[in-house]
Amino acid sequence: MTNALDRLPPGARVAVIRLRSLGDCVLTTPALSLLKQARPDLEIALVVEDRFRAIFSGNPDVDHLLAPQPAIVGRFRPQLALNFHGGVTSVGLMLAAASGFRAGFAHFRFQPVYNIHIPRAQEILGLDRKVHTAEHLASAMFYLGVPRTDIPRARLFADSHARRRPYAVLHPFASAADKTWPRENFLAVAPHLEADFGLEPLFIGGPEDDLSPFAGYSCYQAAPLEQVKSLLAGAGLFIGNDSGPAHIAAAFARPVIVLWGNSDLDNWRPWRTENVVLSNSNGIQTIPVSEVLSAMETLARQPA
Repeated sequence: MTNALDRLPPGARVAVIRLRSLGDCVLTTPALSLLKQARPDLEIALVVEDRFRAIFSGNPDVDHLLAPQPAIVGRFRPQLALNFHGGVTSVGLMLAAASGFRAGFAHFRFQPVYNIHIPRAQEILGLDRKVHTAEHLASAMFYLGVPRTDIPRARLFADSHARRRPYAVLHPFASAADKTWPRENFLAVAPHLEADFGLEPLFIGGPEDDLSPFAGYSCYQAAPLEQVKSLLAGAGLFIGNDSGPAHIAAAFARPVIVLWGNSDLDNWRPWRTENVVLSNSNGIQTIPVSEVLSAMETLARQPA
């Protein structure tokens, strides 16, 4: 069933279920922007875990942020529920929504739950290649009836962090060892940021990350997500592993250098910002510092 949006009355309620991860949440925002632009009358709720709520704070494309609890979703009473996750928990939320229109990708499990089965993005977009996650999620909106148009940059909202000097944000952590560039390499890059580009290095990390090797620089340990957004919004450059903060930096149109591990580059590369992605067939640990320094020079030559 296509053009479900044409069957929704003015002011209809839509619940978009977006569970898991930081990067997925950031890359959902282009799809939300397309939906709101096409139907500004819709009352859109984003069902999201508390740890990722700040990704959507201040976003005019989202009218409500709902906790992923069946009772809360059920009280919203959406006419359309769109599942962007597909797992067991999200299916329970779909059932709780009790919507007339229940949309999910055709490769999801529990297909009888859905009455709108969204095909592969390649079929919707008419492409014969791997698609980026932003394209994959936006394709669902086109299938539901949003007019085809360019898929925008991710949309995040935050005030830039105020510091006396221009700065770069470095994120030397990732979810797995084969996605993590050695910390001594980040330490080798930091002095060049100051000496060659006039950028103060700031290091960020999560609650379980060890920032002690970087204690000679300003460090932000387990900073609230709102503060991380603010830091990245004002950064002159982001350097880090393939992880959520890289997608946040890209959403703010910051130039980014990403050290790439074993993730699929076509699916997850920085979306619509100046970027250099560095990888090595022998593993992320073998990417030399010299390549990062060269990437810094390349981005510095880009027009502002």
